[in-house]
Amino acid sequence: MGKNLKSRERLRPVDLARGHGLSTQAVRNYEEAGILPAADRTPHGYRTYTSLHARALRAFLALVPGHGHRTATSIMRAVNQGAVDEALRLIDESHVQLLEDRRTLQAVERALRDLEPTPVTGAGPEGMFIGPLAAKLGIRPATLRKWELAGLVRPRRDTRTGYRVYDEADVRDARLVHQLRRGGYLLVHIAPLIAQVRAAGGLEPLEAALSDWRGRLSARGRAMLTGAAELEAYLGEHAPTGGARAFGS
Repeated sequence: MGKNLKSRERLRPVDLARGHGLSTQAVRNYEEAGILPAADRTPHGYRTYTSLHARALRAFLALVPGHGHRTATSIMRAVNQGAVDEALRLIDESHVQLLEDRRTLQAVERALRDLEPTPVTGAGPEGMFIGPLAAKLGIRPATLRKWELAGLVRPRRDTRTGYRVYDEADVRDARLVHQLRRGGYLLVHIAPLIAQVRAAGGLEPLEAALSDWRGRLSARGRAMLTGAAELEAYLGEHAPTGGARAFGS
């Protein structure tokens, strides 16, 4: 370790652990994973940490809520190896993913807004056949059959004729799939949403799930800001100026 680290106040693993509600083993694990810089050792082999390690630990724990444990680990490891540009690239990727998640949520919300409640028209008392439903949506019957194969609509079969019969929930699902397909979403991405609609029992209960989703994205965005502030403090005080030079060398 550099002379600047040795001159700092020495901390024991338990000192770091207590300050963050962690076990001493967790602190050791973080050091071994490269999340913390390597610790000095006493003549008897005991680890000694400094305020640098405390700041690194604060930065890591602040990064986790916004970026996840794996990415936060990779960010800190890159910083401690002097690869600051790589750490910044990882942060950029997390922001891109958050933006994509926001766009997905917005697309789903737009699709749901366009699905104003309408009765099942053009059907007998037991439901709607494939031809009238396809005409209602402006698609071919073959498209509905493709959606059925993908599990996105689940019509029953008429016991006498064997024809597909779409009840009100089937029509709702077909309309939602149609809206999302028009928005450019692939069937494989639509399937989880349809499953949520069915599990929620319809579109109205799904509003609560969308509100929760929106809240989680906002919380993630704010957590990224907090993590960035802690990482900047760590970088500003201790990171090397040369991107290729090892941290603490």
